[in-house]
Amino acid sequence: MKYILSGGGTGGHIYPAIAIANELKRRDPSSEILFVGAQDKMEMEKVPANGYKIEGLWISGLQRRITLSNLLFPFKVLASKFRAKKILKAFKPDVVIGTGGFASGSIVNEAAAMGIKTLIQEQNSYAGLTNKILGKKVNAICVSYEGMEQFFPKSKMVYTGNPIRKDIINIYSKKNQAIKLFQLDDEKKTLLVLGGSLGSGTINKSIAAQIEKLQQAKINVIWQTGSFYIETYKKHHKGDIKVFDFIKEMDMAYAAADVVISRAGALSISEMACANKACLLVPSPNVAEDHQTKNANALVTKKAAIMITDVDAPNKLVDEALLLMKDEKRLLELKKNISALARMDSTEKIVDEILKLVQKK
Repeated sequence: MKYILSGGGTGGHIYPAIAIANELKRRDPSSEILFVGAQDKMEMEKVPANGYKIEGLWISGLQRRITLSNLLFPFKVLASKFRAKKILKAFKPDVVIGTGGFASGSIVNEAAAMGIKTLIQEQNSYAGLTNKILGKKVNAICVSYEGMEQFFPKSKMVYTGNPIRKDIINIYSKKNQAIKLFQLDDEKKTLLVLGGSLGSGTINKSIAAQIEKLQQAKINVIWQTGSFYIETYKKHHKGDIKVFDFIKEMDMAYAAADVVISRAGALSISEMACANKACLLVPSPNVAEDHQTKNANALVTKKAAIMITDVDAPNKLVDEALLLMKDEKRLLELKKNISALARMDSTEKIVDEILKLVQKK
């Protein structure tokens, strides 16, 4: 069988697609898989690093202001439409799968128009623009939150949860290995700081502003800044504070962590639930329809996470994290409640739906 997967722009779209590809390959090693992404975006690096071929489209999202990119947008749409058709005719996929992002819009839309079986996976509690448009055209829609009928036809939807990397499940046996990998003090608790695949300016500034407080707290800190910010913050890499632009071994980072600070992307939340981690979420205000706040609130109402607003983070984030690390009762409550939301079999369920489309074909 042949499959095209497309999703990009951020790790939240790329890594679910990779997880799905890995499961397809696990079930049938003879499957042929091709990724389609946006030229010059991170998927063009991350996908080959995970062993898959990728084709690039000249496409980008619309900006919220007048820019050269926006003026070129109609031409990019036409160019990506032509290129997508060419890829589909050459590769002849049995199913095309989209996990969000503007590149997936082009390839999934063209596949649906050509009568090829199509499926999309929506990670967030508030559907992205690309997936909302595609929902009317595709054969199946896998969602990660209940109550998504406001965005998609109910008859096409299957509640699956978010696909995550298998190595994040059952990580506690890796703790000693993780402590050695990151060169941590095994007698101290560990705070893991994440800003999403591209990094978070707010979270980075909040940590840097309180760096002395963290140094005095007698804890380990694993801090992923994102490649864009590493030059500014790598000077803080000393002692118990470890600073990285990107962490490839995320299973090890979660295994070492007692508390996680993170943006509230849907994939990050799914990973923290499966990893059973107490977390402080700082929703990004720079996303469509403020969907990260909606993601975070879904956990806060179930006492499964603590939310700090982007505006409050510089003054509150570090203090709240340190208080949580000392409060064993609250740590246990958060871990218990977030683990109850975990879907360990999400990737398998999504692949089940893909294979149903193959059988119908």
